[in-house]
Amino acid sequence: MLEELPLVLDRAAAEPLSVQVADGLRAAATSGALRAADRLPSSRALARQLGVSRTVVAAAYDQLHAEGWLDGRQGSGTYLTTAPVAKLPPLTPVAGPDDSARLLDLFPGAPCIEALDPAAWRRAWRAAADNSAVVRKDRAGEPDFRAAVVEHLLRHRGLQAGSDAVVLSTAGTSSAVGEFANAVLRPGDTVAIEDPGYQRAMGAFLAAGIHVHPVPCDGDGLRIDLIPEGVQAVYCTPAHQFPLGARMPAARRVELVEFARRAGIPVLEDDYDGELRYDTAPLPLLAAMAPDVVIHLGTTSKILSPALGVGWLVAPPDIAAAIRTYRERTGSGPSPAGQHVFTELARNGDLARHLRRLRRTLPPRRELLVSALRRRGLEVLGDDAGSHVVVPLPSAAVEDLAIALGRARGVALDGLGRHHLAAQPDLDPRLPQTLPATTHALGRHTFGITLGYAALSLTDLRTAVPLAADGLAAALAPE
Repeated sequence: MLEELPLVLDRAAAEPLSVQVADGLRAAATSGALRAADRLPSSRALARQLGVSRTVVAAAYDQLHAEGWLDGRQGSGTYLTTAPVAKLPPLTPVAGPDDSARLLDLFPGAPCIEALDPAAWRRAWRAAADNSAVVRKDRAGEPDFRAAVVEHLLRHRGLQAGSDAVVLSTAGTSSAVGEFANAVLRPGDTVAIEDPGYQRAMGAFLAAGIHVHPVPCDGDGLRIDLIPEGVQAVYCTPAHQFPLGARMPAARRVELVEFARRAGIPVLEDDYDGELRYDTAPLPLLAAMAPDVVIHLGTTSKILSPALGVGWLVAPPDIAAAIRTYRERTGSGPSPAGQHVFTELARNGDLARHLRRLRRTLPPRRELLVSALRRRGLEVLGDDAGSHVVVPLPSAAVEDLAIALGRARGVALDGLGRHHLAAQPDLDPRLPQTLPATTHALGRHTFGITLGYAALSLTDLRTAVPLAADGLAAALAPE
């Protein structure tokens, strides 16, 4: 039964109150606020709600009975007998990189849902629901979740967290970057960030009033020698540089740690898909090498699903304390629900089984894509890891053409050009510029297409790959 009806009475109006009640009920039925077979409050209950006499409501009900709107059932109550189907306003489409549902999605950064065991997924959600409702959130994160993360990082990433560093739950990498920017940095500070790099991390810094300083990447990742003095932090993706796909070698990792210690600044290590290596074991995490200056960021969005909305941060105690204080002050922090699900997946071994399945599932997908590209004479960049590769292109015009040709063939492609930061207006004028004045002028492989091979089902991927490869080959073909 509907306890509250959307009726407003105007006691100063010329129309009797009973007429206003009847008009209001008709309008509610017409708009869809009331539906056929909805049970209405008793005349006494509605009179009490509206602050009028029961006679007023009874007169309105009698009128609607006579018109055929209402039906009284002995011992049951009063029901709306009929109502037109409400014509709801159309939803405004939300544009995005894959703004058409008809296109086959080859954008990077998506998990392989097809590798996720549905039974394990449902089991984890059911078990998570057995947790008692939360009265107050633990701003550091659910204790069981944090313990599960410590074990996960030790088993799958070789990081002993929780001794010289503190583990916090997060709402994902971008959220963690934003919390760090607001809690540790100050507006006007500058962060060195890879170029090309992760746009959402850049957006989180900019939203906090932080300057971003683009630093070029090469085949080994971030160019440490081009980081200017005077930055307050460095953000990078050393395990699998996004989007170029390079792995930062050991010597350059040491160089980055030495730079950070010499400058007295932290390094944010975004390990967004570090569990997904297929060729060799991953190099040790920066956080394992230098827990005193490295903040490690991880997420469930690429290895499981963004539906969980959780990740983790491993940081020196002073930085972790600053972030927790920021959460207390702002009331922010990740939802416990996703943390409970991750905990259950880890508790009974389903998480480890899923990661093993991913490592079996993704390499054949990559081979399918890479083989099709190379058969058409296309160059492919990126380590045998993660869930995307890059096809370099010679210019912005060719990149735009490749995207258009892909769309014409029914495939959504992501251009490398949009991942560059050099054209952003919020560069710190106090620091020397490490990039040439002409945007994207540095490097041979600055334009191109990033191709993800995880989002689609295997059937759809087999359809999309030749379409994308043909489009790219056509974009490079001489006129």
